[in-house]
Order: sequence, then structure tokens, then C-alpha cells
Amino acid sequence: MGSEQFLQSALWKKGIGLSVGALCVAMMLGSGFSGQMVDGQTGPGSDWPNYGGNKAGNRYSPLDQINTGNVQSLQVAWMYDASEKPDPANPGRQRNRAIQCQPIVVNGVLYGTTPELKLFALKAGTGEQIWKFEPMRDDRLNSNRGVVYWENGDDKRILYTVGSSLYAVNAVTGHIIGSFGKDGRVDIHAGLQTGLDHDVSKLSVNATSPGIVFKNTFILGSAVSESGDAAPGHIRAFDVVTGDLKWVFHTIPQPGEYGYDTWPKDAYKTIGATNNWSGMSLDEKRGVVYFGTGSPASDFYGGARKGSNLFANCVMALDAETGKRKWHYQTIHHDLWDRDHPSPPNLTTITHNGKRLDVVVQSTKDGLVYMLDRDRGTSVFPVEERKVPINGLPGEHPYPTQKFPLKPAPLSRQVFTVADITDISPEAHAYVKERYRKIKTDHKFAPPSTTGTLLFGYSGGAEWGGNAVDPDGVFYQNVNEEPWELIMVDAAQKKSEAPRTLGNSLYLANCAACHGQDRKGSGPELPALVDIGKKLSPMQIKAILKTGSGRMPSFGHLSDKEHDALIDFLLNREKEGPAPVKTANAAKPAGKDGFPYMPAYVSKTWQRFTDQNGYPGVKPPWGTLNAIDLNTGEYLWRVPLGEYPELTKKGIPITGTDSYGGPLVTAGGLVFIAGTKDEKIRAFDKKTGKTVWEYQLPAGGFATPITYQIDGKQYIVIAAGGGRGQKIGGNYIAFALKH
Repeated sequence: MGSEQFLQSALWKKGIGLSVGALCVAMMLGSGFSGQMVDGQTGPGSDWPNYGGNKAGNRYSPLDQINTGNVQSLQVAWMYDASEKPDPANPGRQRNRAIQCQPIVVNGVLYGTTPELKLFALKAGTGEQIWKFEPMRDDRLNSNRGVVYWENGDDKRILYTVGSSLYAVNAVTGHIIGSFGKDGRVDIHAGLQTGLDHDVSKLSVNATSPGIVFKNTFILGSAVSESGDAAPGHIRAFDVVTGDLKWVFHTIPQPGEYGYDTWPKDAYKTIGATNNWSGMSLDEKRGVVYFGTGSPASDFYGGARKGSNLFANCVMALDAETGKRKWHYQTIHHDLWDRDHPSPPNLTTITHNGKRLDVVVQSTKDGLVYMLDRDRGTSVFPVEERKVPINGLPGEHPYPTQKFPLKPAPLSRQVFTVADITDISPEAHAYVKERYRKIKTDHKFAPPSTTGTLLFGYSGGAEWGGNAVDPDGVFYQNVNEEPWELIMVDAAQKKSEAPRTLGNSLYLANCAACHGQDRKGSGPELPALVDIGKKLSPMQIKAILKTGSGRMPSFGHLSDKEHDALIDFLLNREKEGPAPVKTANAAKPAGKDGFPYMPAYVSKTWQRFTDQNGYPGVKPPWGTLNAIDLNTGEYLWRVPLGEYPELTKKGIPITGTDSYGGPLVTAGGLVFIAGTKDEKIRAFDKKTGKTVWEYQLPAGGFATPITYQIDGKQYIVIAAGGGRGQKIGGNYIAFALKH
């Protein structure tokens, strides 16, 4: 009997029926984990077994078959079409059509997700589908950036989230593992209810980034609402085998816990968020998980949360087995600017003062790089705590000091000065200068106001694609430089631009933080809702409100009556009437247990600050790729990343564009990155920053590329899913050298 027949017979005796493709996976995975000789793979780095390449999040590969000398010979090796036809019966599943997934490769099998978050397995050398798993239809769709592999002997699993469900799927067969949780899935609201009187089970909780596994413990962050209806952003750990909850770390401390005194009494009962949506890194030797947290809800106004607000905006280190805090490092006190930590920390080793030192490297949305001792959580380079403006809105309590790292220098501009006004044309300069005079902001920590502020650091600086580090300690980071305009409004004022109806009150409490009080939004991330009725029917809007879609959370905590009132407001058909939802200034929340509360001030205008043609209102570059020597904190090079061809044709030097998705660095001397508006994937010489190869993708590659080796051939793969206001794609594309 051949090995294939023997394996199939053995599995059938266990009650496992396999397709030919699944049988192939069983044979591939049967030989062990990455680094062993399996199907022609040899040596470390042959696979890409984790989000970020390894659990340290380095996004580095030791493969060098593709190098600076031959990268020009790269060509498409295979394409996998992950797109799917729209489902008219479920309009709430139609909006999130892009792919942000960074797939993984384990022993020759590539695992990834479709735009509708179906999980698939491919032969990594050919792109041939082995199996596809479809989650339950009651799960909402959200952005998904990766999946997790775990194995113990013959038990091989993929763990990934869809909406508020955590699934365990057999990596060999693609079948759900029914013994995990309830019928193969766990509700990730688990562990959030403790200490609260309001029901969290209907609040929006999902996970855009994959969790991470330490032994048999699966650790997970979450994405939640950014308004007064936000669920707690606590970190949870689950048993990989059973799905049972193992531990919870309260990111908003409860009585008796460290940091409780950095909030008003019982703040944890009404304040949510302070979550880790951006992913985690793990030091398996130390048994420590590292991650960054985001701001508390709601964004831009913190009247109800006086204090520094631990553990918001922190780089954290927890014992991976118990969830106990090892250390924390807060980078923003009492965040009023939505400066979440946007990506997993990068764990590497540098030479500092003549000694090797293990460090945690965290880049930020406002363009800073913090490098911390991995054991103590102290900064390697000097950081100053300086006084900052405290002239906040009524009822606000801006924190009097903030951190300013001295090294490395900021990745992006910190303040928009008159010298930064765009110069791409006299007309653009004049247009922006006139607007700038009305909203000039002199300090990066100027508190939000009703007259308006200009700020960097919402869409980067750094973003969710993360960064890469090579063994020499060189750090590669793509950066966005786009100013944003924020104008706040009194949520209770009688002279609102819209009548104070129930629908308008619900909009201000739940939607205005992102889409603005004026419903104008800003670009594809925060779409305008002014004419939403021309795009979606009332039924479609209601479906999306119930399930959420993409970045937008679900509003399942609202009643049908409240959904209808909100829809009537959005469609401009609501009659003026009483608004029973109270507003809250510091200590006047509404609802049971003070939840959900409505802040006294919400954003009236929250949009990119652009010229008359929609280009960023600052001088280029608008997007860059940077290389920093972490051993010294000095920059090695900085180059524009991305291009607006129409501006280049006019003789304007390449400006760069914003980018979403991160870099990959290899031993072949290359940095691969996509993510730009011109829909290209590029390779840069890692020593010089020179572009040495580029390819026009069929749609934007708003994801992070990976690399691996099969049968002696190295591949580069990127998800070209498009979106972000541009055409939609749906392909995973693999590149390899010409024969």
C-alpha cells in the first residue's frame, strides 16, 4: 500500500473523510512544522507560518533566491481568484469587498481569507484550491488581516475570527472542529461582562487582526466602537483545544487593580474601548506577549474620564500563560486625538552601549518610534515629558504633559506650519493658505475645539501594515503624511444644523465620531452619509446597522424602533420631535448603568485637509518608505512611496501617496511593499532605498506581502483586493523568477 493510500485508510478509520486536496494537506502537514524537509522545502524560512512571518513580528525572511541581481526577472507564477458574487439576500455583507489578509504558509499550504471571510487552503506552489470553509451567515463581516495556525501531533487547526465568532477549523480537511466552544465557535464577547450592569452581548466586538498562540493558549485583542456605546477592550485568552476562557486582562482597571486611580471612580462601568485592535507579538522564551492599546471611547472628548487613563495608549507586556501585567509604557496620556497604537510591536535585538539588548519597537500613528527594553519596559533612547496646552473644551481635562522621544527623529511632520502649505501649484497653495489661516494649529497636542484644529496622526504616521526589521537591526517603515481637520460641536446645542429628534440624537451618540455631525465623512474610510439613500435602500441600511460591515461596528444594542429612527434621519424623512437620549458632560450619562453615554461634544467636521482637487494640503512627500538603524537611532534613507501619475506628467516630482499594508524584508537585500494608491507592488534595495522592480497590480494591494519557498523556488505573494475608494479586486498573486 502506498503512503497516500495508507494515510487515507488510517484517517477513514478515525471517521475523517478526505478529498484528494485535503489528503494532500494531510501529507504536507504530517511531517511537522516549518524548517523540516517537506515536499521540497528546506531549512528555516521556507514557510511563513505566522502573521508577520514569525511571532516576533519581524516580517523578515532569510530566503535570498530572489535578490537585487535578479529581481527584474520576477513574473506572475499563479493567481487565485478569491472574489465572490454579491448576495442580494444579505446586503449587509456587500460593503466589505477588499482583502487585507496577510496569508500564512505552513509546510507548503497557504491559508487565507476571501472578502466574505471564507477561509481557504491552497497548494502554495500552484495556487490550486484544496478546500474552502464558509462561516455561519449570522456573523457580521469585518476587515480580516490574517489567521493563526496551531498543531499538536495530528491535531492541526486554523483559528480565525468572523464578526464576534472565533472559529477552529481543521487545517487538513477544512471542517469545523465541533468540540471547540459551541459547535466549533466561541463568542468573543466572553470575559467582557464582569463588573458591568449593561448587557455587552449585543455590542460590536470583532477582531481585525489575528491573535497569537503560546503553547495551548490563544490570546486575542478586539476592535470595538469608538463612540459612547463601545464595549470594553479587555485582552482575553482562550484554550486552543476547548475554547474555554482562560484569563482576562482589564485594559480599563476595575476596583483594586493597578491603574484604577487613573480614571474617575467606576469609569469602567461606562467607558469602553482601550482595546488592542492592531495585533500582538510574542517572546516564546520569556513567555511574554507584547501589544499596543488604543484610545478610550469616545474619541476627541474625555470629559467623563479625567486622569491619565491607564492602560489606554500603552505598549504592554503580559505573562502569556496567566495574563498578569509585567510592565506598561504609556505613550499618550488622556488621549483626545485617537492616536491608537496601529500595529503589533516588533521584537528584535540591537547593540546598545556595546552590549546586545532585546527590545520592543513600537511605531505610532503620529509618526514616532519607541524602543523599549524587553524586560523592563524602559526607553532605550531619551524621552522628554513636556508641558502641553490644556485649554480644552468645557468639562474636559487635558493632561498637562506628554512624551516627546528624542531618538529616532519623528517619521512624519508633527505640526502643520505655514511653511508646510502645499506647493504643487500656485492655485493649490492659495486655496490651502486661505483655509489654513482659519484653523491654524500651533501644537500637536492642542486639545480639540469648536473653532477647529489641524493635526497629523490619524491615518499615520505608521498604520496597521506594521514594519519590518532585518537581523542587522535596520527598521523599515512606510509612513503617511496627511493633515486632518477636526471641528467639535456641542452635542446639546439648540442651534444644531439638524433638528433634535430621536434619530439625530442617536446619530450624534453613535455615528458622528466617525462620519461627523454634518454627515460629510472623509474618504473611503469614513464615507459621507449625506446621500446614503441614493446608494442603499432602507432595508440595506437596516441590515448593516444590525450586523456592521468592514470598519463600521454593528449597532445591535439599539432597538428596532431606534434603528428605524436612525434610518429616517439618514434619509432626511424624520419629523422633528422629542429626543429622549440625554447628552452627558463629564458626569451626566444616559441609559442603564450610565450606558451608553453621550459625550458633551462630538465631531462636527472630521476630514482630510486637502487642496481644491483632493490632494493633501501639505507639501510632498505625502507617503514615504524609511530605513532606520535601531542600533544608533539614525536614518539610513527615506524615499517617496507611491505616485500620482497625473501629477508626474505635469513635471511635479514624485509625491508619494498614503499606503495601507506593510513591508517585507529579505536576505536577498530587498524590501517588498504594495499598499499605495497607484496599485503597484515594488521592491527596493534595502541598502539604498532605490526602486529596483515594480509591477502594476490588477487592483490595489492593501495588504502585506509574504515570501516562502516550495521545491527550491522562492515566491512572493500579495493580496490584491483593491478598495479604499478605488476599484475592487479579489486576487492573491504569486510572483517567482523566470526559469
